[in-house]
Amino acid sequence: MANEGQPVASARKPSRNLHNVGQPGFGHFAIEKNRRAQTGAPCTGYFKAVQSFPEVIFACCVGVVKTPLRFGTDGWRAVIAEDFTFENVERVTQASADFWNANRAPNTERNVVVGYDRRFLSDQFARRTAEVLAGNGFGVVLTSEPTPTPAVSFAVKARRAAGGVMITASHNPPIFNGFKLKADFGGSAEPAMCQAIEGLLDRSPVRRLPLEGHAQIVDIRPAHYSAIKTLVDFKLIARSKLRFAHDALFGVGAGCFAQLLKGTSCRVTTLNGEHNPNFGGINPEPVAKNYGLSSAYLKKHPHDLCLVTDGDADRVGGMDGRGEPLSTHQIICLLLHHYIVNRKTRGRMIKALTTTSMVDRMCAHYGIELVETGVGFKYIAAEMVKGNVLLGAEESGGIGFPGHVPERDGILAGMMLLEMLATERVSINKLLSRLEKQFGPHRYSRMDTHFPLEKRAALMEFCKSNPPAKLNRSPVIDVKSYDGVKFVAKDGSWLMLRGSGTEPILRIYAESTSDRAAESLLKLGVQFTRRV
Repeated sequence: MANEGQPVASARKPSRNLHNVGQPGFGHFAIEKNRRAQTGAPCTGYFKAVQSFPEVIFACCVGVVKTPLRFGTDGWRAVIAEDFTFENVERVTQASADFWNANRAPNTERNVVVGYDRRFLSDQFARRTAEVLAGNGFGVVLTSEPTPTPAVSFAVKARRAAGGVMITASHNPPIFNGFKLKADFGGSAEPAMCQAIEGLLDRSPVRRLPLEGHAQIVDIRPAHYSAIKTLVDFKLIARSKLRFAHDALFGVGAGCFAQLLKGTSCRVTTLNGEHNPNFGGINPEPVAKNYGLSSAYLKKHPHDLCLVTDGDADRVGGMDGRGEPLSTHQIICLLLHHYIVNRKTRGRMIKALTTTSMVDRMCAHYGIELVETGVGFKYIAAEMVKGNVLLGAEESGGIGFPGHVPERDGILAGMMLLEMLATERVSINKLLSRLEKQFGPHRYSRMDTHFPLEKRAALMEFCKSNPPAKLNRSPVIDVKSYDGVKFVAKDGSWLMLRGSGTEPILRIYAESTSDRAAESLLKLGVQFTRRV
């Protein structure tokens, strides 16, 4: 029987649950609201300092001053109680409603799906979003529970909704929350849509209606689970007797695999599954530095595989059955192998620039068309909607699948890995060893460093005009400059420099045949930053 183990490996329990706190009315609310009105003081540090007093933070979230809001890749993200306030959520929702009223896609209904994650006050921000949408004449489907982002994306497409909103800051630190926009096709909003909505801010007064009679409050996860079961060989998985662990990183993925595999021969253990808006003191990002406690648990209690999902369960990472980290690149290559060799699938493989070059070698070997995009799943999604796709994947752990929404789905990725293990009947490490033997070792590394925004253009131009002759000992054969600058060597090694979209951060990526060689390339990247 599938069974969900008791949540284990929690970094620490919060002193109190910061979710579902009361409505305005506490004396602290008026005090803090008045303090902000008089001083204009930001609440970032204050939020950290008074996590034991959610009433005060709720007051900050009410907001009193309209602030400029800037949209990012697929929506808006800000610090809770500083810019992410109820007033600003209302403003963004009104602008979104104005956009959908004027630009509703053909063959869609006048409905919007609204979901939320486990962050502080996410459910209340989602309710406020739903009230404003209702006030603008939209039927609203509001999730009844914290819900994975891919479930919201699926609901938008399945219900032919005009669009969707997901209240989440994904893998970012606990002090952030976000307003993710979903287009009618179920994928993330395209940049043009985000820019249009940003331009509509404060053009119309906010209109709200109570949810009673104007919204359906339902659990949309079962429909997503049903869709996943049709995309994998569920009968094969059900009789496989696999022992599967899932580190939810305190996010909305907790319990999803236990529900999917209930009644099967698989045994499921959920790690870090408790509801903790502080995420146990970590950022809910599926990277090895966050796996410590779960890794220790797996060393004592081996499993066949451990999947890791981020805060909103759209990205994946993982560990082998004994707690050794798997890179997102390894997971991508395992799934690509499974689709080509076991499923006999053909189509275009879509990958972001910063994804392992083992994908290139695999595609060349099997005669698969490879399409390389800029960094960001929006570029991958744009290719996926064209059709004839094998997989879409990015370095940060986002993987999209054919026959599904053009969006990352960490839950489907986990089930597909179980299908692979049930098909192959060998360990994950043996599969990785076979891939490396066939396509060579690939070792990846990355570093983020501070770099002034005003010097970035000069740095990119310098890199493009002055490529190194070699990466380690292999000649450079290609320079790609449509998203940052990437140098590619004959042996498949590569070095890439790329700036953050909004922050004075430069990301340096490298891959080579050994960890030492990859680190050497990162040092070369740092040398470039000192030459402008």
